[in-house]
Amino acid sequence: MRIFQGFVGLVSALALTGMAAQAQEQSSNLVAEKTDWGVYEDDNPRECWGVSVPKETVNTRDGRVVAATRGQILLMVFFRPGSGANAQVTFTGGYPFASGSKVNVDIGGSNFALFTDGEWAWPENTEEDAKIVAAMKRGANATVTGLSSRGTTTQDTFSLLGFTAALEEAQKRCAG
Repeated sequence: MRIFQGFVGLVSALALTGMAAQAQEQSSNLVAEKTDWGVYEDDNPRECWGVSVPKETVNTRDGRVVAATRGQILLMVFFRPGSGANAQVTFTGGYPFASGSKVNVDIGGSNFALFTDGEWAWPENTEEDAKIVAAMKRGANATVTGLSSRGTTTQDTFSLLGFTAALEEAQKRCAG
């Protein structure tokens, strides 16, 4: 399992933000806004991340669109110098993923699999992180599809406008 402990601080910081749609407006950790992405910074432990909320969300079950109650839905890339996280991609769908399921990230027709644990999903290794980040820099949107423990398929579409600027700002803030 990759740097799961790094999520403890991230979850704590994100818990302060309230609802996902208000995350960029209310957190005291927000240090920059880059179009559709916010940049956050925390000192204990030292970590910086770019985060976005989806522009569109579709929930389906048995091929039909359904209503679903979900928590925060966030796509993030974070840096945590103390644990070696360098542009680590992370997604939380706001619900527990089905046991053993994978989350698919589609960026301009390139697909990437994220493994899941509880409400979190991330790539298997740093090489996959780098491939996803490179695709995000080139892409316009990222569509993330997951399966909930209740059998609901979720599809969240994130704008990538401002992603590169947010990534560079987060990296700069956590350098050194």
